[in-house]
Amino acid sequence: MRLALPILALVLSAQTALADVTVFAAASLKTALDQIAQDWSAQTGTRVTLSYGGTPALARQIAEGAPADIFLSASKAWMDDLQDKTLIRPETRRDLLGNRLVLVAHGDAPPVTVDASLDLPGLLQGGKLAMALVDAVPAGQYGKEALTTLGLWAAVEPSVVQSENVRTALHLVALGEAPLGIVYASDAVAEPGVTVIGTFPEDSHQPIVFPAALTVEAGPDAMAFLDHLSGPAAQEVFQANGFLALP
Repeated sequence: MRLALPILALVLSAQTALADVTVFAAASLKTALDQIAQDWSAQTGTRVTLSYGGTPALARQIAEGAPADIFLSASKAWMDDLQDKTLIRPETRRDLLGNRLVLVAHGDAPPVTVDASLDLPGLLQGGKLAMALVDAVPAGQYGKEALTTLGLWAAVEPSVVQSENVRTALHLVALGEAPLGIVYASDAVAEPGVTVIGTFPEDSHQPIVFPAALTVEAGPDAMAFLDHLSGPAAQEVFQANGFLALP
């Protein structure tokens, strides 16, 4: 029996090391979350599998039974939707991060003031304005709301090219396929091929909040990782990547 105990301990240790936490996360979280998950896995031995995409697409996948332990949304509305469907554990839900909405340009470009007087069509010079889906993806919805509030939407709508998530919109600008784009400040930090030329007024759109929660199918290690995301080490990484701490 004494010989068996060390063997059993090794087996249990191996099983723990192979434990897995699957996270469905908004695409805008990728750069920061990749680093956080890598660091946490190195510290704990628990693997983290990250699946990125547009928030509505991820929410629909969870609703259809996709195996996720944690949902990190770029929108309270989509988290509300899963909560209404009893697909998350509401007692674990928390507002994790904030963000800002910015106007980015391909390469180097001079700054502008983003307000009702901005000649956005003139800045585009016949090119496209890259945005995430304006009626579905949170970054696109915030962007459309901001442009509408400032009275700029009607003039620029024919020039908008929409993408399935905000990172794709960012890449369109970085590649020069669109001269301008509207993304989160955290996205701009992650892409050296773009320049932030202006920030949208905070009162031009609803507050940008990223909620997080465990799904009802979450495994035993998921809570530890979710708590880590709220902790100082992870929050430091998020803020270094352009996200905002919430009160």
